Amino acid sequence: MKGITLLYADESIKEVEENILLQLTDALKIAVPFSRLEGLDLSEEDFVLCYLSDEQLKEFLPIAEGQGWGIGFLPHPEMIYGRQGLGVGKSIDKSLAHVLEAEKLKSFDLLTVNGQIVFDSVSLGDSMGLMYGQAESTWLKQFSGRLKSFFGLFKRVKLHPFTLSIPKGSDENENENPNQEEINTAALGMVMVSHGKSTLLSRRVLEDSFVNDGMLHALILAPQSIIGLVSFGINGLLSRKVQTSLPPFTAHIRTSRLFVKSEEPINMSIDGKQESAHEVELKILSKALKIVPGRFLETEEEANNREFFKTQVLPRGELRDELLSGPLPYIYHATTEEFKDLFSLLRENSRPKSTFLVLMVLSTIIATFGLFANSSPVIIGAMVLAPLMSPIISLSMGVLRQDRKLAFNSLKTLGLGLLLGYLFAVILTWLTPLNALNGEITARIRPNLLDLGVAAASGAAGAYAHSKKEIAKTLAGVAIAVALVPPMAVSGIGLGWADWAVFSGSLLLLITNLAGMVLSAAFTFLLLGFSPFHLAKKGLVWSLILVFFVSAPLTFGFSNLVRENKLLQELSGYTVKGGITLRNVEVRSLSPIIISIKAVSDRDLSEEDFKEIKKEIEEMIGEEVVLEVTVGLKI
Repeated sequence: MKGITLLYADESIKEVEENILLQLTDALKIAVPFSRLEGLDLSEEDFVLCYLSDEQLKEFLPIAEGQGWGIGFLPHPEMIYGRQGLGVGKSIDKSLAHVLEAEKLKSFDLLTVNGQIVFDSVSLGDSMGLMYGQAESTWLKQFSGRLKSFFGLFKRVKLHPFTLSIPKGSDENENENPNQEEINTAALGMVMVSHGKSTLLSRRVLEDSFVNDGMLHALILAPQSIIGLVSFGINGLLSRKVQTSLPPFTAHIRTSRLFVKSEEPINMSIDGKQESAHEVELKILSKALKIVPGRFLETEEEANNREFFKTQVLPRGELRDELLSGPLPYIYHATTEEFKDLFSLLRENSRPKSTFLVLMVLSTIIATFGLFANSSPVIIGAMVLAPLMSPIISLSMGVLRQDRKLAFNSLKTLGLGLLLGYLFAVILTWLTPLNALNGEITARIRPNLLDLGVAAASGAAGAYAHSKKEIAKTLAGVAIAVALVPPMAVSGIGLGWADWAVFSGSLLLLITNLAGMVLSAAFTFLLLGFSPFHLAKKGLVWSLILVFFVSAPLTFGFSNLVRENKLLQELSGYTVKGGITLRNVEVRSLSPIIISIKAVSDRDLSEEDFKEIKKEIEEMIGEEVVLEVTVGLKI
């Protein structure tokens, strides 16, 4: 390229003479200091090579707009945001070689905000620097800026009211256009860029975005809770690379012109320069310049100029008003509109109905017969049929929101259902000529902390399924019924047998499951935003107290389970003196310790052998044991 006019910053004359002029040689037409810009006389075919700061470029480019001049750029020390937006590298030598080797110029759009040129980005409101970083010279400065933004998120996070006006087919000569769409919303902040081909935003974030498509991109951050910000903030803080995807609470608008208004002053950062205004006009000057793109600026011959609007995530109406009423809540608060249908369903489910009572009786009958038959498939069938899920979920919401009527109706329905279940379980026990424990019954009379975990997961599943219309309620019904119908039936069997151990053990499991499910369902509804914390904390505290008292015997049961497993692990396959191997070890009791074993040997065992087995086991566990020994001979 020949006939280059070098326009340079006056204070950089030494750098120009030492590193630039010597490399231009015959290509240089004239070197002009920036102070003589007004007297610069150029024709349409001239090429201007700029070695200027950001501020000087913003003064020069409006003059160059529409003149037809070719323009190239060299990295000046104070050209920070210009390098970012124009894709210019740090090396003067490489940038100069790139300009000299360029074969043709490319059209380039200019983004303006209230008439000011923007190289890198415009940020409105708060926190957007954390998402995409700042155009600092070093990674350490970028990370320092992100760290500052990250902690700033949690000082007092508050959304701001914005009105977005998007002109439709507007006349660019008119300041106001009646044919436009308005969106009244609340957002934490926004960031606007002219393209996604610089290092600011990767191509994977802003697809199909080019420097000459006549479109700007507005990314609007509209979180509805602090929890929603946490993962986004951590990723932005720790990631050295630019983000490769937008957070789920970010709206994306692609248009040529956008107005942003607010009753509050809008704090904005234009390429790092802080300003404030009540109205902001963002506009693309399409194909305003002809430039040699920087080495890191991707270009495309044919650009797509279609508009794009992804604004579904923006809060509007009642939700907008709630979010603007105070600081951003730590958890999302659903609006009345969002849970109106859910509350109607829960109130309906809290009332006892004939269908509920019939299903309760039938599921209890099936479960009781399945327990006597020691049949897991039959018991599972009772779990599927059981209707206890509905009043339990209604009770959890009543506890969460301190709704006495909802809680009372749910307890009444639940109590009536359990009373009928007990009645039929006892009657069937009296009618059934079976009076021996089996595996299915025994499994439900020794509850431990694992059962509480099952109950908690079941309650969370039920609450989540009720809050999501797309999830079949029966799926959660199965999960919850697993934890309630069988222990209730076993407790009824214990009453019928007048066996306190069976009754109390299964009753403890029933109470454990009920308390765990109500607490976890209430907590799940809280996380889903169906109650503010100040209203929910009283019910949650009482639920926690109940679970705490129930957990004491469960902890004891869990410790016994751990102890049993330890004994089984130590004794199974153990070989005592004389080559006797212990098989089929079973712990029948821990107080006193009764262990059933099978002693396998290749010879007949004498009384002395049995005493030796007992002695070695007692030495191993440090306590006296009662052994039940079965002998197995190897032939």
